[in-house]
Amino acid sequence: MSLSLPTIRITKKFEFELSHALTGYNGACHNIHGHTYKLSVTVSGTPVSDQSDPMYGMVMDFARIKAIVRENVIDHLDHALALNASDAERFPGIDRSTRVVYFPFAPTCEMILFHICTTISAHLPVQVILQTVRLEETSTSYAEWHYEDNK
Repeated sequence: MSLSLPTIRITKKFEFELSHALTGYNGACHNIHGHTYKLSVTVSGTPVSDQSDPMYGMVMDFARIKAIVRENVIDHLDHALALNASDAERFPGIDRSTRVVYFPFAPTCEMILFHICTTISAHLPVQVILQTVRLEETSTSYAEWHYEDNK
């Protein structure tokens, strides 16, 4: 038996440590500093309605969301230093033992968020839509990406 189910949103939360520096910025963020980032990933879809399917009632297994985000985002960013690729010469004291992620953009909260959204979207099942991603840089500051704003 199959039921007709509504679209449902589900969210998985993550946390990781990342440091960065913003070259050219006139403020404290010009210097290397770090944050404990909190990441919330919300996807939507229609829960599986076929009661004989092991995924019955699920939009997507939370474990699968966790694996996608861990493998493609957290494992690359956690306990790393994020820099704009053009800043490689700015920090000559950083040796090969330092885990550095070079981006083709300034590693602001907003741009890291956009990178995360692009990365996650590429790994979601076709029937699941990335709806909202929230990246908290501090307890009082965050950036959000919404599907509705970007269709």
